[in-house]
Amino acid sequence: MNVTVLVGGVGGARFLTGVRRLLGIEPGRDLDPDAAHRVTAIVNIGDDVWMHGLRICPDLDTCMYTLGGGIDTERGWGRADETWHAKEELAAYGATPDWFGLGDRDIATHLLRTQLLNAGYPLSAVTEALCDRWKPGVALLPVSDDRSETHVVITDPADGEQRAVHFEEWWVRHRAQVPTHSFAHIGAEKAAPAPGVLEAIDSADVVILAPSNPVVSIGAILAIPGLRGALRTTSARIVGLSPVIDGKPLRGMADACLGVIGVETTAQGVGRHYGARSGAGLLDGWLIHSTDAADVPGVEVRSVPLLMTDPDATAEMARAALELAGVTL
Repeated sequence: MNVTVLVGGVGGARFLTGVRRLLGIEPGRDLDPDAAHRVTAIVNIGDDVWMHGLRICPDLDTCMYTLGGGIDTERGWGRADETWHAKEELAAYGATPDWFGLGDRDIATHLLRTQLLNAGYPLSAVTEALCDRWKPGVALLPVSDDRSETHVVITDPADGEQRAVHFEEWWVRHRAQVPTHSFAHIGAEKAAPAPGVLEAIDSADVVILAPSNPVVSIGAILAIPGLRGALRTTSARIVGLSPVIDGKPLRGMADACLGVIGVETTAQGVGRHYGARSGAGLLDGWLIHSTDAADVPGVEVRSVPLLMTDPDATAEMARAALELAGVTL
């Protein structure tokens, strides 16, 4: 079975652990092209940013560390057993930006990535090289090798002027607590899908939209030309999992993002935002939490527990997605 998952952020990374567990894929081994089951994650790059001369890819790293056993499980991002000496030294020099924390262990990843990118290797090849250490058991593909960064138009609280800032500044520095007007995926219109991305969608037995932020994770993936077309034409059924439970996001500040684009923070609102593939949308099936209700025209909606409380519960979420897609193990 080939399972392709569109992911971003902590929620997407944790969901991948459930898919891997359900399919019996063991981490710590090289990917086997002849394995009975294969999982490909198409990962958001909209959060990617240059910081202190280093190329940082938050969602790719969160997936890699989570699946490779190196994640800080309490924060959900960054390395376990992290230290912050470099951050402290940068602060002592008065280096800016000072609102983005780079841990010492994490910096090693960014140093190597930057070195390889500067040597001319594409991001997809660099990601594969980095994963050779972590052996996540899942193929992690950046959605594009090209620049496509999410920027946010805000009213700057310092002077009251509107300006665009990188998503990470809006998310980390401002905590999404400033007047926000729109999102833009800078460079997306000139970007192309990375090698293997369209093939992973076309050859999939099922495509899953992880319970990730619909605007700045899944939305940033869909901004890459060719992604929507591939999803609409694949023979695989497409099932999404709601990132919203009882009117609140599972993690993060998806409600702040949804409000900006005029989508209500409900399972129904997000489902209708994605829309039915039988119309002009993407979904064949939509999983919502057992306490929610949703009517998404043209989409089969099913209620199941969607709390990723432990690996077994997350695996059951993945099972429900496969079952809704008509696939049984």
